[in-house]
Amino acid sequence: MTQGFRNALAGLAAFLLMSVPVGAQELPVVRVIATGGTIASRPGDDQLTGSALIEAVPQLAGVAQVEVEEFSRIGSSGMTPDHWLLLAKRINELLDAEPDISGVVVTHGTDTMEETAYFLHLTIKDLRPVVLTGSMRSATAISADGPANLLTAVRVAADTNAGGRGVLVVLNDEIHSARDVRKTDNNRIDTFLSAEWGALGVVDSDGVTFRRSSETLHTVQALPSVAGVEALPAVPIVADFAGNDAMVLRSWAQQGVAGIVVQAFGGGRTSPEMRRAISEIASEGIPVVLASRVPEGRVIGSGQQAQSGVVAGGDLPPHKARVLLMLALLHSRDGTEIQAIFDTH
Repeated sequence: MTQGFRNALAGLAAFLLMSVPVGAQELPVVRVIATGGTIASRPGDDQLTGSALIEAVPQLAGVAQVEVEEFSRIGSSGMTPDHWLLLAKRINELLDAEPDISGVVVTHGTDTMEETAYFLHLTIKDLRPVVLTGSMRSATAISADGPANLLTAVRVAADTNAGGRGVLVVLNDEIHSARDVRKTDNNRIDTFLSAEWGALGVVDSDGVTFRRSSETLHTVQALPSVAGVEALPAVPIVADFAGNDAMVLRSWAQQGVAGIVVQAFGGGRTSPEMRRAISEIASEGIPVVLASRVPEGRVIGSGQQAQSGVVAGGDLPPHKARVLLMLALLHSRDGTEIQAIFDTH
């Protein structure tokens, strides 16, 4: 073999090495856990499998080694606290058993994505990113947003700067904290916003950019593990309204629920009969959390109020206050202690 031929072969080999994409073994590993929802929906009751969702986005192969598993195939309106417990346990087990996984993406319907995300934000015991994503348009719709959201979520889960920020919600190229994000529009694809505090970051064509972090306790710093918990305490939400006779509130208390969240007016104020009923119920040892139907601003309480069993929900909306109260009740029924949890989580 002549020297010239050897040089030609070496040059060809170098060209081929440069032309081949980064080897799969060098890409981060991201596990996608599919639960169903609009992102997987097709006409009728048919839902795409998690594997089908991944196959529909070939660009994922250039971002991460994507593994997929099925958790459920249901719309998120069918999600329950039992599902939350099972999902949290599955993700914790997965991250504990597989240190090579860079992050986890959960595909989920948008109806209750906020509740599931916030529950995981409080119960995942690992600093690696856990990202929820979904879509507003079905998988067969014109301009379906699911594939782009899935790609973006995997990019965030694979990013080394995404860890330690708690559970994230990623849609429409925006990164939100599970604690702060709200669904704000029934139809538009830019429905998920953190209106009061703002998004944590964005995902652009050139990479993932973070601009802030969540300051409240989450994941490894949050409440103790739910590994041994088989069921969450019963906590309903009762809405106040003008002229309320508090019959629904008293009925729930009579059924022996563990705690109650009241969707109050601005600042946590309530109608006269509701105010009387709340005081009576709290004095019987059933903690009552006051959250507001107003989208922004804190509900502020007092130490004396907390001692009586009436807890200020801060800036949490009623449905997220319910999630936190369910978890807080696993550890205490004392109003002062529950208030401290609400003040820090």
